[in-house]
Amino acid sequence: MSAPLPLPLTGVRVLDIATMLAAPFCAALLGDFGADVLKVEMPDGGDPFRTFGTMTETGASLNWLNDGRNKQSVTLDLRKAAGVELFKRLVADCDILVENFRPGTLERWGLGPEVLTAIKPDLILVRISAYGQAGPYRDRPGYARIAHAFAGLAYLAGEADGPPVTPGSTSLADYISGLYAALGALLAYIVRERQGIGQTVDVALYEGVLRMLDELAPAYGRSGFVRERMGADTVNAVPHSHYQTRDGHWIALACSSDKMFARLAAVMQRPDLIAPARFARTEQRVAARAEVNGIVADWMASHDRDEVMARCLAGEVPAGPVNSIADIFADPHIAARGSLLHVHDARAGEVVVPNVVPRLSATPGRLRNLGPDLGQHNHEVYAGRLGLDAETLQRLREDGVI
Repeated sequence: MSAPLPLPLTGVRVLDIATMLAAPFCAALLGDFGADVLKVEMPDGGDPFRTFGTMTETGASLNWLNDGRNKQSVTLDLRKAAGVELFKRLVADCDILVENFRPGTLERWGLGPEVLTAIKPDLILVRISAYGQAGPYRDRPGYARIAHAFAGLAYLAGEADGPPVTPGSTSLADYISGLYAALGALLAYIVRERQGIGQTVDVALYEGVLRMLDELAPAYGRSGFVRERMGADTVNAVPHSHYQTRDGHWIALACSSDKMFARLAAVMQRPDLIAPARFARTEQRVAARAEVNGIVADWMASHDRDEVMARCLAGEVPAGPVNSIADIFADPHIAARGSLLHVHDARAGEVVVPNVVPRLSATPGRLRNLGPDLGQHNHEVYAGRLGLDAETLQRLREDGVI
């Protein structure tokens, strides 16, 4: 039996000096596929994400155990001159540096792009910030919730007669930005491998959200159309919403074409609905949104969820349950694909985390460890990688540098 192939990013060294979520998530994604990710944290407490959310007996949060995955941790105070010099030695030996401080922070520490690229000319510097490295808002602080609002997503979330609400997760923009940042890092790495040059990847927290708002921008640019809140509905298709069943569950239904609606009408045993004078065409259904939604809602409300699902699936109508996390844990498809990993951690016992995405057939990523303890790898990195002796390490500890 042949040995397994190395992971795609085996040998790639990543320095993660970011905090909380967006940029650290980017680094974690690279780590999922084999990158050697070194998390650099302040000695006095480390990344605030360690204590954000549900705490475990280990003194670390579930957030940290999940999103600090596949990393090593060292402590280093970049505000001290000795810390800056030590960090430069780490930079000289890395491929990708990930940060998400406010623009200008690295520069104030004497670690701006010019300094870093002088140390490592082909360095890939990934920078995530609220509004990007340029523009009149570059110095403003921001979190994912602010990005959702600024990019237009929060404006769309909620009922038509209600206030704008959080679109499910307050961290959505962090994950989206981290994903785009990882894509940017990989693109820059390909360029480096082909042309031998490094570059900066600049991601604004709001831009990934804006990029995912389908036709919102071109529709406004073309006609001045401002989409308003529509609850669970969508603007260009009906019925395309959430409907409650007789037993109190909810089902998501997606009839985005005339063909799909014809299938639904057959499932509902309502051939009259697709008569040419009624709702056969999308524009007819959109014009009679309330009536069509009412007909579908009444049908759903007269059947239990499992029956609705069975009929829709038999009729090839796109439908799915609106799952809680409890439903997800109990779902046989989730189990069969291993979408959730049950990991035994020596510190916290069993921890359940989402599996690696995407799935590669020949070199799949894998979870090697959950979020490490603060400074867990100080000796391994500083003595092993940088060759510092015990006396130097002790002095650095006493001075609060590590």
